[in-house]
Amino acid sequence: MNAATPVTAARAQPLTTRRVLVGIALAVVGLGSVFEPVAFYIVILAVGAVSLYELARLCEIKGTPLEYQVAIPGVLAYILLSIFGLLSHWEGALLASVVLVAFWLGMYGEQQGYFARTAYTLLAVLYIGKLLTYFIFIRQVPLMGLYWTLYVIVLIALTDILAMLVGSFIGRTSLTKISPKKTVEGSLGALMLVTAIGALLGTTPYLGMHWWQGAALGAVTCLAAQAGDLVESALKRDAGVKDSGTVIQGHGGVLDRFDSYLFGGMAFYGMLHIIGLLPFA
Repeated sequence: MNAATPVTAARAQPLTTRRVLVGIALAVVGLGSVFEPVAFYIVILAVGAVSLYELARLCEIKGTPLEYQVAIPGVLAYILLSIFGLLSHWEGALLASVVLVAFWLGMYGEQQGYFARTAYTLLAVLYIGKLLTYFIFIRQVPLMGLYWTLYVIVLIALTDILAMLVGSFIGRTSLTKISPKKTVEGSLGALMLVTAIGALLGTTPYLGMHWWQGAALGAVTCLAAQAGDLVESALKRDAGVKDSGTVIQGHGGVLDRFDSYLFGGMAFYGMLHIIGLLPFA
């Protein structure tokens, strides 16, 4: 593989009109739902349900299916408990129930891969359900929840867009074999630009942060978003598929579109505590 391969691969899939229109529609629905909490929660539930279905498909292709009938109520329970402010009281019981029921149901299936099916089930509930709850926590912050949610979505979206654009124009060095189209130049370019944009947006009257707080949120969220993208790429490569699904025309599956958000939302919420914008519980 020569050094120019990542650039060639990145340009091999042009931005078709359909892909652009679908991307705009997703942005409108996603950002628009943030203004109405109930609509936002419905979007999160839908993303969780479809993402889990696609992850279950990847596990099945790999040869070790998870216990979907256990994982889906686990994911939805995570989201619903967080919506109603009950997760801190019931999370332990929820995880214990997922493990116990997965072990119990697993005894009635194929004995080969018994332990792996239970492990995959628990991992799926945490990967999809647990990580999505951080967006709910952010949205429910009094006074600032709306603005912070819009802020984190913009930071993550810009990470995806800028990494692709910078990599397409100046990318020469492959970032990792897991995802050959991604380049070191694209990753670093996105990090620098999102950090700067995070600092600028953070100082606006709606957010009212110090520049360094915005920069910290931009940098950490950008790194986490890229990590989330790479993790999902590793899952797809392990299963030997290009996309997690075909739900979104021109964009692959729901998990393909929201993989960076899973890690990005968690990192953003954690940084709000670290830089002093949210008190530690």
